[in-house]
Amino acid sequence: MQSPSESHPPLGYTVLKTPTLNKGLGFTPEEREKHGLKGLLPPGYLNLDAQVLLAMEQLRLKTSDIEKYIYLQSLQDINETLYYALLGRYTYECMPLVYTPTVGEACQKFSHLYRQTPRGLYISIKDKGNVRELLDNWPHKDIKAIVFTDGERILGLGDQGIDGMGIPVGKLALYTACAGVHPLNCLPVTLDVGTNNQDKINDPFYMGLRQPRVTGQEYDDFVKEFMEAAIDAYGRQVMLQFEDFGNSNAFRLLHDWQPKACCFNDDIQGTASVVLGGLLASERITGVELKDRKVLFLGAGEAGVGIANLIAYAIQQETGDPIEKCRENIFLLDSKGLVVKSRIPELQHHKLLYAHDVPTAPDLISAIKVIKPSILVGVSTITKSFNQEVIETMSSMTERPIIFALSNPTSKAECTPMEAYQWSNGKAIYASGSPFEPVEFQGKTYIPGQGNNAYIFPGIGLGALAAGSTAITDHDMFIAAKASQLALALQVPQERLDASCTYPHLKDIRQVSLGIAVAVADNAHLTGTASAPKPDNMEAHVRSLMYEPQY
Repeated sequence: MQSPSESHPPLGYTVLKTPTLNKGLGFTPEEREKHGLKGLLPPGYLNLDAQVLLAMEQLRLKTSDIEKYIYLQSLQDINETLYYALLGRYTYECMPLVYTPTVGEACQKFSHLYRQTPRGLYISIKDKGNVRELLDNWPHKDIKAIVFTDGERILGLGDQGIDGMGIPVGKLALYTACAGVHPLNCLPVTLDVGTNNQDKINDPFYMGLRQPRVTGQEYDDFVKEFMEAAIDAYGRQVMLQFEDFGNSNAFRLLHDWQPKACCFNDDIQGTASVVLGGLLASERITGVELKDRKVLFLGAGEAGVGIANLIAYAIQQETGDPIEKCRENIFLLDSKGLVVKSRIPELQHHKLLYAHDVPTAPDLISAIKVIKPSILVGVSTITKSFNQEVIETMSSMTERPIIFALSNPTSKAECTPMEAYQWSNGKAIYASGSPFEPVEFQGKTYIPGQGNNAYIFPGIGLGALAAGSTAITDHDMFIAAKASQLALALQVPQERLDASCTYPHLKDIRQVSLGIAVAVADNAHLTGTASAPKPDNMEAHVRSLMYEPQY
């Protein structure tokens, strides 16, 4: 039997155990007296600035990235203000730890890293019929942004089941660090419908359901129940971000729910927006407009088709041409070769719009020789697929080939920056999905761009929140890309452009997010999807919503 003191811990002790209230040594003497903290803390005092420096010192003592990930997540479990201050002030150093590439390893090991602390909601197919009740178990009720996954297609790692929870947790941390969305307004969710990863099922420590994935109508009904429960609990304007759903579900769910909820799919639309922003910004280096280029994608899944769709939409917006004409210079290559008209009977529905009447090509190098693209985008998760012959052939066809090797994590990149620069003799404009360090080649420093969705989705979320958006449209994604282009144009200094980089330094990401949020919020009011009153000064309004960690 518990003693009374164990059943009813004193207020001060509860404060120290509540991550949204805890300040550690940052409590003043007056606060320690008021909250009954005296004796529970050492007498010393450290303000937030000093705590951030100490935490960074502790972080840098860790000898591996996964140990650093665990340290940061443990810090989030203890003191959220300090955690977000760390991410905000050291974004460049910490983002690769809380998100890609380290989060990939963290998801693979998530059940083994579980710290017995609540972080988001785990809703399983066994909870069907009671999902709304489970949402009530989350202590914070003013939820504005939900990132949710079913764990089927985590980065380039495939089915991770419930262990995919690392992605929603990491993405929402970036909503706060990169755009100032308050952490109490954010909720990560995993929908556990089973897993087809036998290694997970065989793992004695796996935390999820040990059963094959549920599919078909039962799956759709479960997602429908979750979406309706979230809207009922948090309002029509709650933003729901689909994250790392498999190709068989992602396009259908987005198409079904886009008219009925304030939602978007980051893998289809967020990736598209950040890539489009980078391609538009590249015009500052090349002087060649997007409408005058040919684009070839290695990979024809969510990311590839999503980017292709937004590029075509952007060309249509710029030229006024029919959308069919705008797709003519965009090509997809899947595991069976170039997507062409003669393959239509076998093609999945999302590839059909890009099945052009051109000769077939069985592999990448053949496709390059047939298409003669000046932009090559890798979303294949096939490591080293952009080999020397590929880069050299691209370089022989265009003065400044654009090589975007976007597969995550780093181990899945289609080529490294050094390979792109070396094999193109320094002509390539390179970007990756995960971070790479600057490269020295032939006496010149090149800065690889990072086409990371973090440049886009936090700003979209902040803009939707600022407007009280009830929907996020394809045009919003175009607006976000255009806003990011303007932000990139303002934030990318000439020396980065001279180093063949079309993305700004991560230290400037809050300014980029602000510009995107203002554009998205303005567009919501223009198109009638806003539910909040329109402020006189949108930028000032958005700034006022941006959370700054402080004691």
